[in-house]
Amino acid sequence: MTVSWRGVFPAACTQFHPDLSLNVPGTLAHLDAMLAAGVHGFVMMGSVGENTTLESAEKRELLKATVGHIAKRVPVLVGVAEYTTAQACRWAADAQKLGADGLMVLPPMVYKSDARETIAHFRAVAKASDLPIMVYNNPPAYKVDITPEMFVEMADEPKFACIKESSDNPRRVTDIINLTGDRYVVMAGVDDLFLECCMLGAVGWISGLVNAFPAENRLIWDLVQAGKWDEARTVYRWYTPLLHLDTHMKLVQYIKLASAECGFGTELTRPPRLPIVGDEREQVLKIIRTAKATRPQIK
Repeated sequence: MTVSWRGVFPAACTQFHPDLSLNVPGTLAHLDAMLAAGVHGFVMMGSVGENTTLESAEKRELLKATVGHIAKRVPVLVGVAEYTTAQACRWAADAQKLGADGLMVLPPMVYKSDARETIAHFRAVAKASDLPIMVYNNPPAYKVDITPEMFVEMADEPKFACIKESSDNPRRVTDIINLTGDRYVVMAGVDDLFLECCMLGAVGWISGLVNAFPAENRLIWDLVQAGKWDEARTVYRWYTPLLHLDTHMKLVQYIKLASAECGFGTELTRPPRLPIVGDEREQVLKIIRTAKATRPQIK
């Protein structure tokens, strides 16, 4: 299906069985809960989906099952976060064969590529399939910065359709639009900068905490779309302590713990990620449980 690059796209969790084997039915059940809340698409096997802990066969199994289960009700994107350009190209080609609607492509993992190498990587992945691409810029996590000037250089490749802007600098939204006009769709990629990015021109949100609070996530999205900024700010202030969990190195553990506390899936993650314990766990649980006890009324 054609991707409408607009709305809330969960960076969906990948569920595991107690022995840490892939839990496809559990993952699909969690997607159903978010779909019922009105999300507009899914990003499977992104950072929150523990992409780099999955074997190639597991990625193919999960994507095939997701595509079949969602059945074109909303677009299904899949993360491309590989160690080499060749591996990224192979996975992009496989994703098209398995029915993905689009790709969320990251710079090559581990190696910190310079601007020329980064652009070459993205261009190679674009040539490997016919799928449209969301370029994921997250220099705090992946140490490679795709600058607004680089997006100008990349604008001649029509498959680069969308930017997930996660630089922690909302000024980037304005800089990108000033330099490229309406060439790209810009989506907010940092949960606790969502409202700021929308005010500056982002028209979508790749969200992590939607995994735990799908109804409240839909509420704030609807308020923003209706231009009800005062009400949106009220919900955002309630939501922000939770959204801060998305910006921590342990965001996967935190988001999965929040989801489990809210009745969606389990907190199981694959090593090297381990369950959070001790004071850290109590602090995170306090944030989650306080939010649950004070959650806004949804009419």
